[in-house]
Amino acid sequence: MYSLSDFDFNLPQENIAQTPLAERSASRLLHLDGDTLVDRSFADIVGLLQAGDLLVMNDTRVLKARFFGVKESGGKIEALVERVLDERTVLAQVRASKSPPPGCRIRLADAFDVTVGQRAGEFFTLHFEADVFELIEAHGRLPLPPYIEHDADEFDETRYQTVFNKVPGAVAAPTAGLHFDQALLDQLKAKGVNFAYVTLHVGAGTFQPVRTEVLAEHKMHTEWYTMPQETVDAVRAAQLAGRDVVAVGTTSLRALESASQSGQLVAGSADTALFITPGYAFKTVTRLITNFHLPKSTLLMLVSAFAGYEPIRSAYAHAIAQNYRFFSYGDAMLLTTQSRAPLNLDTPVKD
Repeated sequence: MYSLSDFDFNLPQENIAQTPLAERSASRLLHLDGDTLVDRSFADIVGLLQAGDLLVMNDTRVLKARFFGVKESGGKIEALVERVLDERTVLAQVRASKSPPPGCRIRLADAFDVTVGQRAGEFFTLHFEADVFELIEAHGRLPLPPYIEHDADEFDETRYQTVFNKVPGAVAAPTAGLHFDQALLDQLKAKGVNFAYVTLHVGAGTFQPVRTEVLAEHKMHTEWYTMPQETVDAVRAAQLAGRDVVAVGTTSLRALESASQSGQLVAGSADTALFITPGYAFKTVTRLITNFHLPKSTLLMLVSAFAGYEPIRSAYAHAIAQNYRFFSYGDAMLLTTQSRAPLNLDTPVKD
């Protein structure tokens, strides 16, 4: 049984990438296969995938979800939209010297008012007077992760989005996808690699540390995902052909595995609170492209479950020694699962 302290490590501050590289695909790639480590460049991914392999990517778009505002009383607040509930309602984190009560009006970005509704756990319901997405895009600020020390600028607004983003709703980027530019995608397509998409709206909870030493006591944050039927069909075709299902990022993996809990991948939309720790048997994903994750994070636990606890510890120690760049704007890894459930290729389940 692993505990929280088993996923701690010392990371020098200089290893935390503060800005993206000039070119998306210029990052490094640490290839871990079993116990073998190879230092590569991300562009090598073309040679590491085969015709018929399936890349599954998260097409979520990051919202300009951060706002500064003022309560009716004059008190300053900071709001971070966590989830859009409908065209005029969101859940948000609100930081203020005193929590705003239901019915309180808040002026955001000195541009428009919202009304505070009921609490929903740690979040506040905020009611907008017009279309949520239009107001967020026009007046919000891009919410860079807490370990990035500069405010978002125009370069971040481009580079903290994947080139295949489509569906607005996330408050953090699916960062493994940031390494792909259109030229690299075109090379993969020309080789015969297939593409499919899921949507998982990454929440701010992805940055929350685990605070309990006993992992079973951790309450996992929830995120909304959609699994299209065409992605289910593409996964099944790859499996029947004996090809790899490659998740681009832990968000794509969480969506795929959440939709596979019956033993087969099923189309549909749902909330997921899937908490993957060592001992989990992966039902759909066979390879994973991912960035380097925070100490004591649920994502570090996930990749340790996927590729093995000791191999991941060795890989992270190697990456630090070799000055790899960590976290959202950092370098990438290519992993192969060491914990796979028996493949179920019986009659597929329809949603």
